[in-house]
Amino acid sequence: MNYGYIGLGNLGGHLAASLIRAGHQVTVYDRNTALAERHAAMGAKVATSPAELAEQVDHVFTCLPSPAVSEAVLAQILPVMKPGATWIENSTLGREDVLRLSNLAKFAGVRMLESPVTGGVHLAARGEITVLVGGDQDLFDLHRPALEAIGGKIFLMGPLGSAAVIKVITNMLAFIHLVADGEALMLAKRGGLDLKTAWEAITASSGTSFVHETEGQLILNGSYDIAFTMDLALKDLGFAMGFGKEYGVPLDLASLTNQTFMKGKAVYGGQAQSTQIVKLLEDALQTDLRAEGFPARLE
Repeated sequence: MNYGYIGLGNLGGHLAASLIRAGHQVTVYDRNTALAERHAAMGAKVATSPAELAEQVDHVFTCLPSPAVSEAVLAQILPVMKPGATWIENSTLGREDVLRLSNLAKFAGVRMLESPVTGGVHLAARGEITVLVGGDQDLFDLHRPALEAIGGKIFLMGPLGSAAVIKVITNMLAFIHLVADGEALMLAKRGGLDLKTAWEAITASSGTSFVHETEGQLILNGSYDIAFTMDLALKDLGFAMGFGKEYGVPLDLASLTNQTFMKGKAVYGGQAQSTQIVKLLEDALQTDLRAEGFPARLE
């Protein structure tokens, strides 16, 4: 299959690399030409614009930072995409964004498959990230080999918009767990426990979580380097709060977590690592959560 990939950042770069390793023909584009050249060294072709890329390939993947950027890129590629082509969106969009942008694509003769991913950049690097798909069964079947190249577990959630809902739910839970894990580790530290042993005990207990087992290590290392920003966390929490209003579901914990991340952005800036939200508590209590033997980045 001849694919294009637009957006080679922390996440998209790994997803595109997985497609290349799986033997697909891949043409790439990113505003950062160094990222594109890195993929050229792996065997990809490099386009000089989104439009040039879309002219050369059968189907286009995108992984971009916001719905506005996705829409801007879509405006450039739709006029030149081949009839019957598929736009496969790895970005996290709101449900209404998915439905609106898929209609724009439809009018241009292009069908959309939403396929946001979850699990963290380290799993994307290994080709083991989870892929959440929304769209028609025939498109899912057509692109399943590519989806399986970028991910370990693939779920077809339902029609377009379905993947947006479950992706926001998973991220909402992750951010709640992150704040909770910081509080738990701080209790252990202030209670006089060895933090490495405490982390191991929690990992082996009913209180563990994916976030504790992964991002908890980066907290204890002090790098906080999860390759995901406060701004992105607030974007996803905003989607969650919107779904809560739309579906009439009180989201008490999500609302508190959203406020906490707003404080985190105010203190550390929107480009700070989302894991650094735990530093709010460290700074307030003037107590760090460092322990030996934990990595600066997940592999």
